[in-house]
Amino acid sequence: MTTAPDSTAPGPAAPYDLVGVGIGPFNLSLAALADGVPGLRTLFLDGRPAFSWHPGLLMEGTVLQVPFLADLATMADPTSPWTFLNYLRAHGRLFPFFFAERFHIPRREYDHYCRWVAESLPSCRFDARVTAVEWDADRGVFTVVFRSAAGVTERVPARQVVLGVGTEPVVPEPLRPLLADPAHRGRVLHSADYRTHRETLADRAGDVTVIGAGQSGAEVLLDLLRRQDGEGRGGPYVRWLARTPAFAPMEYSKIGLEHFTPDYIRHFRSLPETRREELVRSQWQLYKGVSADTLGEIHDELYERTIGGGRPRAALHPGTELTAVRPDGEGYLLSCRNADQDAEFTVRTGAVVAATGYAARRPDCLEPLAGLIDWDAKGRYRVDGRYRVALDPRVTGTLYVQNAEMHSHGVGAPDLTLGAWRAATVLNTVAGRDVVPVPERVSWTTFGLPAADAPVVPAPARPEDPATDPVGSRT
Repeated sequence: MTTAPDSTAPGPAAPYDLVGVGIGPFNLSLAALADGVPGLRTLFLDGRPAFSWHPGLLMEGTVLQVPFLADLATMADPTSPWTFLNYLRAHGRLFPFFFAERFHIPRREYDHYCRWVAESLPSCRFDARVTAVEWDADRGVFTVVFRSAAGVTERVPARQVVLGVGTEPVVPEPLRPLLADPAHRGRVLHSADYRTHRETLADRAGDVTVIGAGQSGAEVLLDLLRRQDGEGRGGPYVRWLARTPAFAPMEYSKIGLEHFTPDYIRHFRSLPETRREELVRSQWQLYKGVSADTLGEIHDELYERTIGGGRPRAALHPGTELTAVRPDGEGYLLSCRNADQDAEFTVRTGAVVAATGYAARRPDCLEPLAGLIDWDAKGRYRVDGRYRVALDPRVTGTLYVQNAEMHSHGVGAPDLTLGAWRAATVLNTVAGRDVVPVPERVSWTTFGLPAADAPVVPAPARPEDPATDPVGSRT
């Protein structure tokens, strides 16, 4: 049987309306919301063989720090076929999920859900590594160049391009030379590779130091603690170092979470750059804190070790900065500084796991466009309220970016809660119409000055005679 050609598919010379570079959760959200939109042609490219989300941290028992409603579509369009609930339905798991009463789902399940969406969407193409994004001034379009796993190079034109290349691991300066040296492979690593080396660390290291006070560091520490036997004798001694003044829980109050709303993004964007940078540093508990449940589990593991007079084979050191590392036989000497006492100390360890987070990166494929992008003084994208990157006026196409705008949009940039909303904002701009309407105001909190037309509530009259005051006074 011969299949008729798809008359809606772009020909060799017909540009796509949007080409996405990278297929992580944020570009996948955009691909999901764009699926089936009449008259809109999209293509999303990724060099990996299949979707994979932080595989080095997909340990059993770890969960997302956001509710399952922060999936690829629900917060923008709960009627989408690509919601997490529809994933459960498609896999015959709605009833088990209902009975489990879980608001925060396992990370492994979120990864499987995203993989199901990526494999189902015809616009997503893997084994397609983008090597260049060029501007074709003659045609007024971008040219996206990509290479398949077989080495075949293709070029596709696009009116608009969205970057969703994700972030890359951040490593403390003292560890960088060791991490780049194959001789230390498996003994000095970033938490992004933890799952690959966890068995070796647990069975042979003897002493493991985890650096970083975020969720990844807490999960690695907890996993290693659980590798100790019931009395805490087997498995490695575990040490937790962090520069933050405390191993603190992530801000998770109902009002505090309103920092992850479009309202706060608008307020943050209105502030001077110096104030924005101060806020991002001071708000670390909004995005670098640890789940309170995980901290509780760590405490419970340590408590178990004290039964019968035992002592935990673990140490926790907040307010501590790693200043130097030196190989020492089969292990390493770590020079550390305690901020409170402004004093230094040294520890010896058999392995180091840097759970020190991730940062936005400029992909190599942008080099042909580098001279046409209006970088800020620190070499970052200038991003407007609709996630468009500022370009040279000669470029009539549009370049968007996802999860590389914390400096201009605030702490919600890497958070999954805002992923679908941001994708809908980009989609509406790409389409030139409200394909997925987004709300104007969603928070109770007024960030910044009240609006000029905000109602003014008069203060209650003060009783002239205190004796008639039904509340009275408290001293």
